[in-house]
This record gives sequence, C-alpha cells and structure tokens, in this order.
Amino acid sequence: MQHYDVAIIGGGPAGLTAAMTLSRSVRRVAVLESPAEPRNAGSHGIHGIVGMDGVSPAEYRGRAWADLARYGMAELHEASVADLVPGRDGGFEVVVEGGGSLWTRRVLLATGMTDVIPDLEGFEECWGRTIIHCPFCSGWENRERAWGVVTAEAEFARKAPTAFAAWSDDVIVFTDGAAPPDDPGVEAVTGRIRALRHTGGDLHAVELDDGTLVERGTLLWQLDQRPVPLVARLAENRGLALRENCYVKTDGSCRTSVPGIYAAGDLITETQGAVESAAAGSTAAFQIIEDETS
Repeated sequence: MQHYDVAIIGGGPAGLTAAMTLSRSVRRVAVLESPAEPRNAGSHGIHGIVGMDGVSPAEYRGRAWADLARYGMAELHEASVADLVPGRDGGFEVVVEGGGSLWTRRVLLATGMTDVIPDLEGFEECWGRTIIHCPFCSGWENRERAWGVVTAEAEFARKAPTAFAAWSDDVIVFTDGAAPPDDPGVEAVTGRIRALRHTGGDLHAVELDDGTLVERGTLLWQLDQRPVPLVARLAENRGLALRENCYVKTDGSCRTSVPGIYAAGDLITETQGAVESAAAGSTAAFQIIEDETS
C-alpha cells in the first residue's frame, strides 16, 4: 500500500492550491480526482485568479499540474473515493471505488458540491453560459443583457434589481410558482418555468407553463446543492458534521469535526468562486502543517 502525508480528494482550485503549498513544504501528496467530468467543465473560463483570468477549467488544471511536476511531491490518482477508514495510528486508509487503497496521515476534502440540475428543456445547454450561478464569475460575459433572477426567496427577490444593476439595467424576477415579493418596485413573473428557448446555449426566452414566452438573455439561477456521495457517507458513518444546509462544518481553519480530516472549497460555503476556493485550499494546507508540528 502506498503511503502519503496528505490525501487530497478533489482536483479543483482548492485541492490543487493545497497540493502546491504542501509540495513546497516537502509533504508527499496524493490528489484523488474522479474520472468523471468535473462540475465546472461547462464553464467558459475561470475568473478572479490574477494571471490566469479566463483560462478554461481544463487549461487551469493542466497549468497547475505542470507547476506541481517541478517539485515531484504530488501524484494524481484518477479514482473515486468510496470511504475513509480511520487507522489505529491516527491515519486513514483511503478506499478507492472498484478496489485498491492507500494510506495517509491527513485528508483534505476538496470535493465541491453536486448541483441539482432542473429537468427543463434547454437548461443544460445554457448552463454555465447564459444561465449563471454567480455574477462575479460570469456577470461580465453577460453584461448589458436582459436578466432574469430565478428565486423563491422574497428577500433575495427584493434586492435583485439593485444588486445586479451594474451588469444589467433590465432585471426581473422569476419566482417559478412561488408568491411574488411584497414590493411594487420589483417586476416579478410567478408562473412556473417549463422550458428555456435558446440557440446553441444562447438564451433568448423563458417559456412558462401556460405557453407565455418572456424574453431574457441571461438567467441568474443559484441551484440547490447536495454533498457528493463520499461526504454524505462520511456524515452518516464517520461522524463528519454538516451544517443545516448540507455544507461541511469547519472551525474557520478548515478543520472538520473528525480529527485529521480537513475541508476546503465549495463544500464548506455558499460563496463559491475559484479564488475563494484557492484561498481556502492554502489555509487548509497551512493548518495541516501547523497541526502536525504542534
């Protein structure tokens, strides 16, 4: 069985930044990344990381691994993790789906979350292009278009026209069947959405259940999320604490409720951006090193 100082589960900005910090601190690292397509594969580019603004997720990963290769301390394992089994010595056996395992002293969860994709015609084609989850990530590419904000939360709906005015001066709210906000200053469409009309992922209208077409060029849609299967199993079987909204609970220094297991990136916060994830990955790596030596 191969032995490592740290096993990082997830190879996005959080995991790869942690791998860099740990590599430069002379720690042997295994990065385990599922062979399935990453969650951000459909994104036009990663933003907010100076020097790499706009590069595709695939190019970002390629550049990161080219940097890591200079140190020779991090290894990529294209495998999904089935379980983390605590050892008597305080380490963990990382059990890989389909067979096989490795041993590590510490674990960093950087798995991200699973988006709950609506079963709507046209959604997947537009997702990541003209249906966006974050204005800071994709608002610039969708500026000066007619925006729709999909939300059933009254407070979020009330703030929408002013909150997103920098990107669009034409913002309306879709409540998708929920009651409209009690605010005459907010234009709200309450009908249920049944389809999204687009051309090659370029949205041009939202179709409601009654057949009404509402012209829009961009939708801001913050999807429901759930933990990836591994995190759900750790919560059920290994005592990993989750917050009420299903994000992993940490202490502010990326420590989880399970000694020796840390978490960073999208799975610990609703504030999900590449630069925030990278910063959390760095924080987690420094904390792992500090905990080892304290």
